[in-house]
Amino acid sequence: MTQDGFRAEQIDTSRPHPARIYDYLLGGKDNYQVDREAGDQLAAVAPEVRIGVRANRDFLRRAVLHVVGAGVRQILDIGTGLPTSPNVHEIAGAAAPDVRIAYVDNDPIVNTYAGTLLGPSAATSVVLADLRDPEAVLAHPGVRRVIDFGEPVALLLVAVLHFVGDAERPGEIVAALRDALPDGSFLVLSHATGDFADRTDAQAVYNAATASLSLRSRAAVERFFDGFELVEPGLVQVPFWRPDAPPPARSREIGIYGGVARK
Repeated sequence: MTQDGFRAEQIDTSRPHPARIYDYLLGGKDNYQVDREAGDQLAAVAPEVRIGVRANRDFLRRAVLHVVGAGVRQILDIGTGLPTSPNVHEIAGAAAPDVRIAYVDNDPIVNTYAGTLLGPSAATSVVLADLRDPEAVLAHPGVRRVIDFGEPVALLLVAVLHFVGDAERPGEIVAALRDALPDGSFLVLSHATGDFADRTDAQAVYNAATASLSLRSRAAVERFFDGFELVEPGLVQVPFWRPDAPPPARSREIGIYGGVARK
């Protein structure tokens, strides 16, 4: 039983799930045969995908270190996915042991795995809630237990908004979350795009999964930062956001934008 009342047997393993596909592409073990098959299909139609998910993970690491280095001690990670190491609390905690983190995801399997991994902690919480209901996320007792919205917060929306369709008004979702944050807070966001290659075949793989994929242009992704000020180098492909090592091969093909911005 998870903390939000779901039993492990309620988890749907008959269809691939984006979090488990992502875990497989990263080389993780928390996935099923359907997820591995979907990941292999993605790699066949988008050969750079394995490099891309690792580059996105490296972007997350650098972005977390940036916001912690800027003095933020609270992180709200929505759409956290499976807790592949290094996790956000491992990255942040190594730089500042007093950081508090609320992990939020709408998949019971993520809730189960993350809750088991983290165990009881005053500094972290694992919450089963849906990004598409931002008011419920913000009001959730598990979020409120560790996040004080009177102090700056780093909001992480990493590789999640592309699973929210236009009809679900993703811009309004981000705006609702933004308006709950005090000045001095940060938005860390990454998002898939088709700007560098036709990825219709990749979208088809996700159409058979539990969430479809909405690829967006650079201009569309940049609009999610309305009300924030992007820090240098702005919105760029994730390997080129403040790299601390040479970008991997085929980086120019990676269809993921990333940016960090301050309110």
